[in-house]
Order: sequence, then C-alpha cells, then structure tokens
Amino acid sequence: MTSETVFVATCDLAAQVRGRAVPAARLARTLRTGVGWVPADLALDCFGGLAPGHAFGSVGDLRLIPDPAATLDIPADGDVPGTRVYLAGQTNLDGSPWPGCPRNFLSSALDELRACAGLEVYASFEHEFMLGERAEHPPFSFQRLRAAEPFGTELVTAMEQAGLDPETWLPEYGPGQFEITMRPAPGMVSADRAILLRELVRDLAARRGLPVTFAPIADPASVGNGVHVHFSLRDAGGDTVMFDANAPGRLSGTAARFAAGILRHAAAVVAVTAPNPSSYLRLTPHRWSAGGAFLAERNREALLRVAPTVEIGGADPAGQLHLEYRAADATANPWLVLGVLIRAGLAGLAAEGPARVWPETATEADLAAEPSLPASLSEALTTLEADPVARGWFPDELLGTFLAVRRAELAAVSELTDGDLCERVTRVY
Repeated sequence: MTSETVFVATCDLAAQVRGRAVPAARLARTLRTGVGWVPADLALDCFGGLAPGHAFGSVGDLRLIPDPAATLDIPADGDVPGTRVYLAGQTNLDGSPWPGCPRNFLSSALDELRACAGLEVYASFEHEFMLGERAEHPPFSFQRLRAAEPFGTELVTAMEQAGLDPETWLPEYGPGQFEITMRPAPGMVSADRAILLRELVRDLAARRGLPVTFAPIADPASVGNGVHVHFSLRDAGGDTVMFDANAPGRLSGTAARFAAGILRHAAAVVAVTAPNPSSYLRLTPHRWSAGGAFLAERNREALLRVAPTVEIGGADPAGQLHLEYRAADATANPWLVLGVLIRAGLAGLAAEGPARVWPETATEADLAAEPSLPASLSEALTTLEADPVARGWFPDELLGTFLAVRRAELAAVSELTDGDLCERVTRVY
C-alpha cells in the first residue's frame, strides 16, 4: 500500500459517503478497532443539516469497523496523493452490531434469506450519470463516447484495477448522459461496489475538471438518471433458481413469488429506493423509468422487468435469466435498496402466490389497471409508515431516522420550483 491516508467510511441514509481518515501507518490497528463515530451522524440529510426530531441527541458513541474486503484504492495523480477507502459497519463499543447501521440492515436481510429460504442473491447496480458540459453529441453515439475521453478509458481502467469488474461503458440517451455497468456479484459485494463506484467516478471527474452528477433528474423536461438493480436468486450450491422453461416469462415459481412480494409492497419499497423529492419527477409513465407496479417481460416501463436472455452461439438462457428493478436512483443507499428488495421478496416467498408476468406484447391499455407508483416522496413515506410488514423490516432507530431525514429534505425544498429542485439536488449528487 502506497497511500499516506486511509478513509474509513459509511454510506448514510442520504447516500452520502462520510467517515474519518487515519494515517496509513495505523492501518493494522484501525482494522482491529475501527474509528470513532457518532449516532447522530445517521440523521444528516443530503443538504448537510441534522434532521429535526432525530432520536440521538448529543450523546452516544460508535465505532466504524472497516471490512478488509470492501476497499477502493485511488492511486496518486499528479500532485493529488492516493488514498484507500474502506467501507465499514457501525458497531457499539463492545463490537456488537448497531441497529441503525445500513450495512448491517443488508447483512441481516442476506442472513434471513439464507436461513429461511436457503438462497443467495447475486446483483449488479447499473448507474447512469451526466458528465461534462452536456455538449450536443447524438445519443448512444461514438462521437459522445470519444468526446468523453480520456475520462472513459481512465474510469474503466481504474475500475478494473480496483476489482469493481466493469462490464460496459456507454453513451446514453440524455444530454451528456453515460452508463456504467458491473458484472453480477454476491449481494453485499454488489452493494459495496455500487457505493465505491460513485465515489470513484466523482473523484476522477473532479481531478479532470469535469462536472458530474448522479441526480435522479437534472432537468424536469429531460430524462433522468436511474440505478437499475439486476438480481437473481441462487441456491447454496451457486445454481440459479430463476428459470422454468414452461412458466410465463420462463420465471420459476420461486422467482415469481419473490417478485410478488416486491409488487405487493411496492409503494413502501419505492420510498427507500427513490427517497428524494426529485426522484418522483423521474418516476412517471413514458420516461422508461417505472410507470407502474407490475412485472413484465422486457418492458422498460415495468417496476420489475424480466431481462432478456441470449441464445446466440449456443448460450444457455437458464443461467442468464434475472429480474431488473427499475425504480431506484443514486439518492438511495445501496445497502438499503438491496435490503428492502430482499425483505419484500421474502414476504412474497412466505405468503404470496406468483406474480403475473405480462408478456412483451402487453399494451398500455392492457396494463392500465396495474397499480401506479407513489406520485411523491410524501405519499411514499406515508405508505411506508402505514405498511405493517414493511415497518417490521427495520429496527426502530433506522426507520425513525430514515423518515426524519427524508422529511427534513422535503421541508428544505418545499418552496422550490421543479427546476430549482433539480438544480439543488444535482449539486449534491
């Protein structure tokens, strides 16, 4: 290790990566005992204020304990020194998990999926973002790809060196919009990678003098930036349990019941996966984001999409089949996003029949009776509070603080126009 500092970090409820730096010479001790942290830090909103009415006050102490497997090395670049980022769990002073820790929330969900269903989740978070001055290069074009150089090649190289396993780097539809995808990984690894990727993109863009934003939508009249979560279920031996060649959408009964739980609790889930006031300017029909709470084959208006498989060259579709959750964005904490999808899916495995799989040929008229998504963050938060099953997924400290943080953000932007709201959130994310 050549960096002079180590940054020990958590990702908070506003999806901000916060923590403390220590000298690299203290790394061995830091890995054992972590660094100090404060419970009230969980109540910071995305604009940097403490949410009124949070439960912690000025008392209490925690530790951020680094996970040696969740690291990002950022090399030195000219006069800018390198550093290593460790993602950490928040613990009490005796090392026991702290109920307010978002990373522990995902860890507990993964444990429950394993214990109750004998399953593992593999996932990949697909990120869209706006880069640079948004020159008018055509969507998806080679011109736009080349105009982003050397940033694009540097980003892919840095991801490879950091073990983030990049899959594709592409120009997208919106002005100055790009997308980066990573290969599927075990649940916790995939969420950790999503957090680290955002920081890598921001760090590289800053060093190249390029503005960048992952905000859900930068302009109310334009397209938004989603974080699409691709996921599949596997058994203890690593084999997929998603595929049934004779079922609708070729989706197994297990996968269809898991999906049914997400759909039944969709409004509560969306409160966590799209938790910013600006998120709901993107989540409207005809934006190819998520137009309703339904499951469909290859339909980009579906909350849950049965992703396509390839049979070219004799490829086996069984190992490829997975679901794509389309109503998340980068204002959401990836640990919470994957955690609520798992919890909702477990509720489906326990109590639901299989979800209906709409075929690719389904028309807008066919889908008209499917439930809509919440129209606002306020509506989504109210639905989350009113859903007893969804409330039961969270420790009191975590749910209460999440609601306080999000309502503080709502209050902070309540007088803004949609355009001013987008501009303010764009500066944060």
